[in-house]
Order: sequence, then structure tokens, then C-alpha cells
Amino acid sequence: TLHVTTDSSLVLERSINRVQILGRVGQDPLMRQVDGRNPVTIFSVATNEMWRSGEGEATQGDVSQKTTWHRISVFKPGLRDIAYQYVKKGSRVLVEGKLDYGEYVDKNNVRRQATTIIADNIIFLSENIRERI
Repeated sequence: TLHVTTDSSLVLERSINRVQILGRVGQDPLMRQVDGRNPVTIFSVATNEMWRSGEGEATQGDVSQKTTWHRISVFKPGLRDIAYQYVKKGSRVLVEGKLDYGEYVDKNNVRRQATTIIADNIIFLSENIRERI
């Protein structure tokens, strides 16, 4: 929700909404256009967290792993097209952007929360992709 104020005594504070994700792409990207708005390229990136369970030494114990999936949306026109063309399932990428929290209504008419990373930079780390760009 956008709040506009005309209060001249308001002091604007700096704030930061910045995120970096380094991981592998989960599926080839989709390009969508909703209600005549600008198109958006959408894909997901998996990040993995690994740790050892058990007491004592960090080298002892069973290794546990957790995979987290991140939804990436690219609105920036040039980057949106590059992402759609070159991002591929399994590619290793570094995505930089900001977090966005929104809502949508699913096909069963249930209101859902959605967390998305709005990308403003994508660095391709897979060799075969870097050679083609």
C-alpha cells in the first residue's frame, strides 16, 4: 500500500531492502503479463543450508540439509528479456534485488501470501551460459 503525505515536517529516513541469493534455478523461466501491465519473467532458485547434528566437534555427527525455494520476478525490461532467454533449469545464478510481500487469490478463491524477490541484477555463474551472453 502506498501512503502519500504532504506534511512538510516529515523527515525521510533512509532504509534498505536488499537481498542476494546464490543457488540453482529450479525450472525454466515463464514470462507473464497480467491485466495489460508490463510483462514479468518468473523463475525459482534453490538455496541449500547444511549443518552437522550432534554435540562436540563440528566435524562429527550426521549432516543435515535444508533446501529453500525462492520465487524470483524480473520486471526490468532489458534484464527481464535476458533472464527469459538465458536462465535455464539447473543454472547457477546470483540474484540481487529486494523482497516483496504480496497477496493473490488462488484458483480456489483462497487469499494467499506470496514472498518474491524483485530482481535488479542476475549474475550467471554457469560457464555455458556466460559464453552465450
